[in-house]
Amino acid sequence: MAGTVNKVILIGHLGDEVKMHYFDGGNSIGRFPIATNETYTNKQTGEKVTTTEWHNIVVKNKLAELCEKYLSKGDKVYCEGRIKSRQWEGEDGQKRYTTEIIVTEMTFLSIKNEVGGSGVIKENSGSPITNLKPDSSDNNEEDDLPF
Repeated sequence: MAGTVNKVILIGHLGDEVKMHYFDGGNSIGRFPIATNETYTNKQTGEKVTTTEWHNIVVKNKLAELCEKYLSKGDKVYCEGRIKSRQWEGEDGQKRYTTEIIVTEMTFLSIKNEVGGSGVIKENSGSPITNLKPDSSDNNEEDDLPF
């Protein structure tokens, strides 16, 4: 195999509200954690054990704004993207590290803050917001949003 692959698929629940940061020029970034769970049975005790893994999610521009508008803590989402690790120096001079999932596609699976009585969120065009991809400025592809 000649190339490499950096692809992550997660289905989990938001652990907090979307935190937005806006830049000059109209760009924005949203960050939020999601939790994924794994359940197994301990062979020695027969007890069911659940472990939770936390993932730092990063969304950009239009996708970030949609996440801020419609998602809240506890909502279930499908995220597809790539892993990115980065480091920086903290205020105390210590090096800090984090690993993030840069989302390239997202589907809202359950939304607590539903708009209207139908349970499906709709924008002005009337199209449901479900399968979301970043805008063309993020990845030089055509905008796939349904509105």
